Amino acid sequence: MGSNVLIDEKTKAAIIRPFGIRDKIGYLCGDLGTCFILGLVNSFLMIYYTNVLGVSGIIVGSLYFGTKLFDAFVDVTVGRMCDTSKLTATGRFNPWIRRMKYPFCAIAVMLFLPFAQELSYTGKIIYICVSYFLYGALLSTINIPYGAMSAAISSSPDDRVSLSTYRSVGSAIGGGATGFFIPILMYKTLVDGSQVISGQHFFWISIGCACLAFIFLTLTCKLTTERVRVEAKESVPVSQLVKGLLKNKALIVLVVVDLLIVINQGLSGTNMTYLFNDYFHDKQAMSVALLFTFGSLVLLAPSASYLTKRFGKKEASVCALMFSVGMYLLMYFCHITDPKIYLVLLFLATLGAGLFNLMIWAFMTDVCDYHQYVTGTREDGTVYGVNFFARKIGQACAGGIGGFMLALINYQSSSTGGSVQSLEVQESIYTMANLLPAFCLFASAVILIYFYPLNKKTTLDMEKTLNKINGI
Repeated sequence: MGSNVLIDEKTKAAIIRPFGIRDKIGYLCGDLGTCFILGLVNSFLMIYYTNVLGVSGIIVGSLYFGTKLFDAFVDVTVGRMCDTSKLTATGRFNPWIRRMKYPFCAIAVMLFLPFAQELSYTGKIIYICVSYFLYGALLSTINIPYGAMSAAISSSPDDRVSLSTYRSVGSAIGGGATGFFIPILMYKTLVDGSQVISGQHFFWISIGCACLAFIFLTLTCKLTTERVRVEAKESVPVSQLVKGLLKNKALIVLVVVDLLIVINQGLSGTNMTYLFNDYFHDKQAMSVALLFTFGSLVLLAPSASYLTKRFGKKEASVCALMFSVGMYLLMYFCHITDPKIYLVLLFLATLGAGLFNLMIWAFMTDVCDYHQYVTGTREDGTVYGVNFFARKIGQACAGGIGGFMLALINYQSSSTGGSVQSLEVQESIYTMANLLPAFCLFASAVILIYFYPLNKKTTLDMEKTLNKINGI
């Protein structure tokens, strides 16, 4: 049955390996690997489209919006396929990652093929539409089973908090590494000494990110063990499925909050790239800024479990989000022109949002349990599919808003590495980079305060009930 199962030497019976550091590291590797590609795509693909391929911001925004809407339905479909797939010796979700890592890593390279620069404008639009649609669909086949896997690895709330924390650390390392190194590597120096964004450099960067993603996704499959093994039930009618999902108030609320958080994350990565490229004109500061965005998660990780045990996931997250709102408003009203000062305040702002990001996957495992608690059916893949549906809608909005805002402020696209933007455009970029995150995070905090139903006591009571039902 593989290295995740021990054999009793006396009875020769199979024994499931106890939950431990092996599972935590294995689960960390999943988001670490995926984020080598996500960090590249989420933060740099738009600037590649506008400054290397020369495609206008409004076309890119429309592409992002349409593709993510399509991907949202793919997420739900993949979730249902996971739930109804055969329970194998390695679990229900592990085989999905093991199979789909090959095309997922390949499509990351296809997004940055060098010949695209030589295509006609129409050819470029066709190229980016086809490749980005394929990328979104293949991402779903990794993200959905990977997310649902955390609820199958352990039924313990403490174990799930640790998995969420380790997952976020993996995300921080992967995203931080891409955020720090790509701005250094993506430029080429011209004869006159100036530096412009290079499409050829992006191609080699994509190959490196894809190789790293493949290695770490392989480690996830080898190191994790699915212990909560519930046989798939017969497929239920869509009306019954929807009725069950609507009973899950925790899911509905978290879907709305997650949508806002993902909009903020998507806009933040893109806005930081344009802010430091066109407002501060400092590529080194861009590297540090994108590293800060993820590095704060690593700093918070050791205290995350304590804070949630002491105050609860909901309470700790709300306070952290409100702190970030205050920092973004401070940066906006101070109108900072020194990138060093801005970086210090940005780091503090990311600490607040970072704590919620550490906890989001622990929230999701609670929501999966709550679904079984109120409906009597274990449908982790479907629940994650619905959540990722909201995340893709958020990504669609972020991509659409980002592209449309660039068009609205008259940002000038270029096929030669970038144009010098007017002072008015630069000031508009600064406003976008601070006020949009403040709004998204404030709305998220308010919704959590008044509508999210799962407090610490409810979660513990729910765990006891479900452990009896599932025979754990």
